[in-house]
Amino acid sequence: METSLISPMKENNTAQPQQREENTQQNLNAAFPIKQQSPGLLPEALEVGVKPDPASQILATQEIENPVAGFEGDSDKFHISTDEMAEHLQASDLWYCPDGSFVKKIIVHGHGLDKPKLGSKCRVLALGFPFGSGMPEGWTELTIGTGQWREKTWGELTEKCLESMRQGEEAKIHLPGSSTPLAKLRLDSFTNGRDSWELEAVEKEALAKEEHRRGTELFRAGNPQGAARCYGRALRLLLTLPPPGPPERTILHANLAACQLLLGYPQLAAQSCDRVLEREPGHLKALYRRGVAQAALGDLDKATADLKKVLAVDPKNRAAKEELGKVVIQGKIQDAGLARGLRKMFS
Repeated sequence: METSLISPMKENNTAQPQQREENTQQNLNAAFPIKQQSPGLLPEALEVGVKPDPASQILATQEIENPVAGFEGDSDKFHISTDEMAEHLQASDLWYCPDGSFVKKIIVHGHGLDKPKLGSKCRVLALGFPFGSGMPEGWTELTIGTGQWREKTWGELTEKCLESMRQGEEAKIHLPGSSTPLAKLRLDSFTNGRDSWELEAVEKEALAKEEHRRGTELFRAGNPQGAARCYGRALRLLLTLPPPGPPERTILHANLAACQLLLGYPQLAAQSCDRVLEREPGHLKALYRRGVAQAALGDLDKATADLKKVLAVDPKNRAAKEELGKVVIQGKIQDAGLARGLRKMFS
């Protein structure tokens, strides 16, 4: 489905003091960098393959805070003696999210072996998220895999964190490189869920379609990051199905490329287009987007080849014409620079 490219929107996460707002946004940008991309790419929608920087270690010298400070409600559950607190502090641990998006500092370890899965309804105490983050404050119920709370960066972090927690666990979420916690979470209880491999094929396809639909809505609303997360989840569900998989996978990979171009990740966009073109060699949008990605990477020959293929089929494609013109100009600039370098070398 064709939509116009929309510039990335920053999360509205104003906290109380201005300084806290700036620090929090800087840390968030470090975890989820957004690079500006020129308008006019005309992608259809998106999926994400954005990989944030690996999490840096939390400073070992930082002062250890009260493990239950800031938690309110059910105060009898949170009353801890000095001996108990020392035991909890000794049990504190760090857990690094595999994609590097955050670090979890475990304050109180949970019990049991089970963790929330897809469909689990979690009773959670959430505290400290920035104002405007879209996350609730206090006791709330969050369902893994569904709900608008997952669509922003903060919701994605929370869902990943909850999926790593056991019942009764309390933890602080840190952004990469920051010793100041972003928020605190306590997982009080949760219902049984299912791993994706436990779902029937028809269930996976239904969930993927819903993620696809919601992703398109978010993209049209100017929220490429939220849309990217929806498309990414849809693809992960469909990729577990036996090959060749449903045709929707091709659309999702094409949407992935559009997202990655918009967010400034041309190498990932080119890889996503490759997946589309493996299934449909004549997919014009994938050829165009790969051409744009190759131009951004400086591979002008490949960019020219892809854009010419688009124009050979659709000579009136204005976006491809404009992009090819930019590539030609970029090539002349490179040639001129090379010529100047050679003249200096042999003069």
